Amino acid sequence: MPIDEILFNAEEHMEKGIEHLRHELRGLRTGRASTSLVEFIKVDYYGSMTDLRALASLTTPDAASIVIKPFDPGSLKDIVKALEGAKLGINPQNDGKQIRLILPPLSGERRQQLAAKVKEVAEHARISLRNIRRDANKHVDLEEKDSALPEDQAKDAKDAVQKLLKTYETKVDELVAAKQKEITEV
Repeated sequence: MPIDEILFNAEEHMEKGIEHLRHELRGLRTGRASTSLVEFIKVDYYGSMTDLRALASLTTPDAASIVIKPFDPGSLKDIVKALEGAKLGINPQNDGKQIRLILPPLSGERRQQLAAKVKEVAEHARISLRNIRRDANKHVDLEEKDSALPEDQAKDAKDAVQKLLKTYETKVDELVAAKQKEITEV
């Protein structure tokens, strides 16, 4: 496998890791209401598990509430059941046509818990990135062992992989800093 291909594969996997981190961070609650808090909740809709965003329109009319309007009024009870099962710590209010989630303000202790959760999610992302680096370095070692790659080029390839890792770790740090700032904002 050529060096370019090894680096391309590593970068592609690292980008997927960053996207996964963004997805995880979107689901963490901050001081403001966000539809991303509920859009991926699975609802049992006629026997199949479906994302809430596919069953209803989600809006945030103000900073402290989320309004869910089902496309099919018959799915209202299923949506309420899924929201209660998601353990968000928010009681859904059903008026027969739509569901309103009113988010209570975050306490200082809860903000600290969420900030710790952000750090935990970020650490999982960093571990994932390091595993990708390890795999890329293994491919470089195999190429060197098979005599397809001289020793100096193998060292350069490993340096390039390390540089790629540093770039993506910086992206993780930026995402984490932004999310923590969002959480601690009152």
